[in-house]
Amino acid sequence: MTSSGIDRLGLDTKFTLLAAGLIFIWALALGVWKYHGIATSPQHQAHVYVDIAHRAALMYAFATALIAIFVEFSAWSTAVNLIAAGVLVFFFVAAVGSYCLHGAMRDTDNQFARPTPGTTPFMYALIVGEIGAFAVLLAGFVRAWAV
Repeated sequence: MTSSGIDRLGLDTKFTLLAAGLIFIWALALGVWKYHGIATSPQHQAHVYVDIAHRAALMYAFATALIAIFVEFSAWSTAVNLIAAGVLVFFFVAAVGSYCLHGAMRDTDNQFARPTPGTTPFMYALIVGEIGAFAVLLAGFVRAWAV
């Protein structure tokens, strides 16, 4: 059997690409939910958070694929890359999951209008986690390039 090339990728890159694929298929399924909302709503609109979930999942899928490139070319160890990519994927999935929850509950059109007690700390963690994790991967890319 000939090699498909995937065996040349590191575990960290494979994980990140798999995550991108799973987020993308989730986005496609969310598109069905969005279509259903458009087709059945008197206003011909899906709930705002169903729409947000669909769009965010599409963007996060491609962002995760981009992250896989930085993971693959990072100078850091597989463990460091897995942790950094995992942090990013965790927050992407958590965000889309929360949008799905609000879309299913139809409880708000702005989750920050009446935030739950954990919303602000979660947002700070998301900010630090996403920017910090990508900064690690970007630094790994720069380090590999500079050597």
